[in-house]
Amino acid sequence: MAMQVGGDGGDQTPISEINTTPLVDVMLVLLIIFIITVPVVLNTIPVTLPQVEFEPTTTKAENVNLSIRAPGGQCEVYWEVTRVTSQELLDRGVAALREEIERQGGPDNVEELPEVHIRGDVNTPYRCIGGAIFTMQRAGFTRVGFISEPVPGGGG
Repeated sequence: MAMQVGGDGGDQTPISEINTTPLVDVMLVLLIIFIITVPVVLNTIPVTLPQVEFEPTTTKAENVNLSIRAPGGQCEVYWEVTRVTSQELLDRGVAALREEIERQGGPDNVEELPEVHIRGDVNTPYRCIGGAIFTMQRAGFTRVGFISEPVPGGGG
C-alpha cells in the first residue's frame, strides 16, 4: 500500500482524507453474497401432512385406560375407575404388562403389547399427564395414546 502525499506549492505533507473506495467495494460484495444466500436459507422442504379428523381407537381388553384430572391443582389419576397414586400406577402397570406377556406365552411369543389410553381433562396441567406418561413408560408400555372427543359436525 502506498501513501499519497502532496499539497499546495510542492509541499510534501500527507493527505489526511480516508480512501473509502475499498470499503465500499467490500460492502457491496458482502451485500451481494447476502442477497444470494438468504433465499436459500429461507426455503423449506415441502411436506404434505396428513389430514386426520380423528382415528377410531381399537378397544382391546388388555389396553389400560387412564383418566387424569386436576381439581384444585392436585393431580388425580384413575386406573379405569380406581384412583391410584404414582407408585400404585407403576406397580399396576408392571403387573398388567407381566400378566399380558405370560398370557401370550412368554417374552419370545409376544406379538403385540397392550396400549395405554389416556383421557385427560381439558384443564389438566401438562405435569399431571406427563407424569402419567412417564410412569407408564417406566412400567414398560411403549404405546401411549390420547382419547379425545371429535369436534361436533367435524365429520370423519
